[in-house]
Amino acid sequence: MGLGGVGIVLDSTALIAAERAGKNPRGVIEEIAEALGDTEAALSVVTIIELAHGIERANTNERRTTRDRFLHELLAEITPEPVTVPIAFRAGKLDGSLQAVGTRIALGDLLIGATALELGYAVATHNVRHFQMIPGFFGEAALEDNRRAARSARLTPVRATA
Repeated sequence: MGLGGVGIVLDSTALIAAERAGKNPRGVIEEIAEALGDTEAALSVVTIIELAHGIERANTNERRTTRDRFLHELLAEITPEPVTVPIAFRAGKLDGSLQAVGTRIALGDLLIGATALELGYAVATHNVRHFQMIPGFFGEAALEDNRRAARSARLTPVRATA
């Protein structure tokens, strides 16, 4: 069983792993559709920042070119979701409530998580630890139905509850 017509926000960790494995963005999106069923792929503008950062940090021209091509192909496939006022407001509230209990999560992950929550989507990530700390996402037990399908796409969906 897939996410059933819901969507999934692609985190940079999942996309970086796909790029390093030699996959192209269209192939990644097709794998998600195959593994998770009728699932719309979304992208936060924060992920673009993270991927562009990686382009500049590449240690060879070949790697820089590959990363740049991957990002441009990704942008041709998916229109990024902006950080809107409701997303920023939710991220700020999440950050405040988490820090009040001593938990810190990187701002980028908070914004990506808030984007997913606002859209009612899951997050495809290899950084499950951060996203599970964000109130509104299911923990490990609730992911089992999706986990088998996600393995084939090498993504870990973290499903939003609200």
